[in-house]
Amino acid sequence: MDIFESAKIGQLELKNRVVMPPMDMYSATDDGKVTPFHMTHYTTRVLGGVGLVITEVVAVSPEGRISANDLGLWEDDQKEGMKSLVDAVHALDGKIAMQIGHAGRKCEIENLPHMAPSAIDFNPAEYPVPTEMTQEDINQAIQDFRAGAKRAAEVGFDGLEIHAAHGYLIHEFLSPLSNERTDKYGGSRENRVRFLAEVIAAVKEVWPKERPLWIRVSATDHAEGGLDGDEMVKIVNMVKDEIELVHVSTGGLITVPIHLFAGYQVQYAEQIRRECNIPVIAVGLITDFSLAQNIIEDGRADFVALGRELLRNPYWVLDAYKERKLVERIPAAYHRGFR
Repeated sequence: MDIFESAKIGQLELKNRVVMPPMDMYSATDDGKVTPFHMTHYTTRVLGGVGLVITEVVAVSPEGRISANDLGLWEDDQKEGMKSLVDAVHALDGKIAMQIGHAGRKCEIENLPHMAPSAIDFNPAEYPVPTEMTQEDINQAIQDFRAGAKRAAEVGFDGLEIHAAHGYLIHEFLSPLSNERTDKYGGSRENRVRFLAEVIAAVKEVWPKERPLWIRVSATDHAEGGLDGDEMVKIVNMVKDEIELVHVSTGGLITVPIHLFAGYQVQYAEQIRRECNIPVIAVGLITDFSLAQNIIEDGRADFVALGRELLRNPYWVLDAYKERKLVERIPAAYHRGFR
């Protein structure tokens, strides 16, 4: 495989294997709507050659936001801005997926409910103890995911990523460190996966079959008693028949030191790809072209996501095209800048 060859996620064809991952920009209006910032931010990466742009997490409910300036798609009034964003990306021959999620106990907005599978806080110095969700709360959250996915389909997103990572609501159900429930949503692995499985099932009722659906996971909690690579393999194997791909990250559930180095999370993507037989996106301090290419060439992942690097340099792909002497792939209007 080559990083710059075309590739597919399900039926969605991408011009290369470079992905812009979700990164919260905290730049939405107070009611969760798209702003001129988003229009420029995402389309710039499309012009820069990225094969797939994934939006920052889009909240499924007001209390599902991380911050007061997160994007949302919990009501129809938010669709107009989202459609403008999708149309702008498509006008540049780009592809854009939406990440949909719920912050759970990591909601930073003081006057909104803080809910989680169990009444365990994320950080007592900064976050309140959340309210343990009732069955009614769980049912409502699942329906919120369904409604958000339906709106995402209506405005034309090319793909949908369910956020099950980084310590937010779905991840909180998956990990024993944050889920101490004694009902059908806690305890055994099957029970801890139940909420994710029910979210996926609800989303699939409204998400078009021809457009890919996938999940983002934290493969390890970096802590004893939490999720690790082997456990995540078992979790993915339980839901893989319902999705097209897994976007593999780590951490975010609790505050612990993490040893960071270039490509530090790739090993988990590789393990899931190998042991679950499902395509994966690798992410985690992938900044160098050689490293990105080697990850793809060696079959460790099917796609590579560049987060901070694309914030620094929206034209990373075009720089790599120049290095590979693929100048013909650079937009004609930009040729002079890459001679």
